[in-house]
Amino acid sequence: MKNILVPTDFSENSINAIRYALNFFKESECTFYILHVVRISTLATPETSNVHTYKAVEVDYMVPAKQKLERLIKKIKPIGNARKHRFISLVGYDFFIDAVRDEVKDKNIDLIVMGTKGATGLKEVIIGSNAGDVITKVNCSALIVPENAVYESIREIVFPTDFSLFYNIKTLRPLLKILHDTGASIRILHISKSKTVLNPDQLKNKDLFKELFAECDCSFHFLTNRKVEDAVECFVESRDIDMIAMVAKNLNYFQQILFHSRVEKISYHTDIPFLVLHE
Repeated sequence: MKNILVPTDFSENSINAIRYALNFFKESECTFYILHVVRISTLATPETSNVHTYKAVEVDYMVPAKQKLERLIKKIKPIGNARKHRFISLVGYDFFIDAVRDEVKDKNIDLIVMGTKGATGLKEVIIGSNAGDVITKVNCSALIVPENAVYESIREIVFPTDFSLFYNIKTLRPLLKILHDTGASIRILHISKSKTVLNPDQLKNKDLFKELFAECDCSFHFLTNRKVEDAVECFVESRDIDMIAMVAKNLNYFQQILFHSRVEKISYHTDIPFLVLHE
């Protein structure tokens, strides 16, 4: 049984992430832990700073949050699989990332599912701060679901890589499981700023990919573009890609694709989910 943690602030994009997860894991036995964190910053006011106000905090913040979570679970349950899905609500107050880390450890979480909004302006980073913190600061694989993502059968997954790092099978196991369960194809995408020849280490890692994905429909693709994010967008649109998968420790590709600001709206950030794998 999978243990899946879904943080929510009750926004539409966080609810959309729950909806996506329920459809994605429709045929899998899962326990969904729906987490709402009342932030310490919310409570750090003159009225709530004394020991004597803890009871007031429970009444004013925790109880309403628990009630709201129960209503949310009641609303989303029909989307899931009554025979295979179990729901547990979690409410706490803490710094957001600390709360997520604690639940990952305590509940033996296999995957975090988070919603996020896409880029909308000059100064806005593509991935919101909460999702960005989760995928960089929490040692747990995460599925990031953009605001416009609607679940459809997964047919093609792209894996951008520069072949500079070796990934063991344990790291890639969640991706391999998805490929096995869905029958999807995996497209290994290498992007370089200019035409280059792979060095011996890169060639060795490329061959390891062939072995790891030997039982899947796997193909290798090479693009030349000064901007990694532009090349990924071009590839995603031309192939009608359903998911982008990456390994968190490959910061070279990881940061260029997820963490930058642009004036233009990048379409894949608003409708294509990201699977970020941790070791």
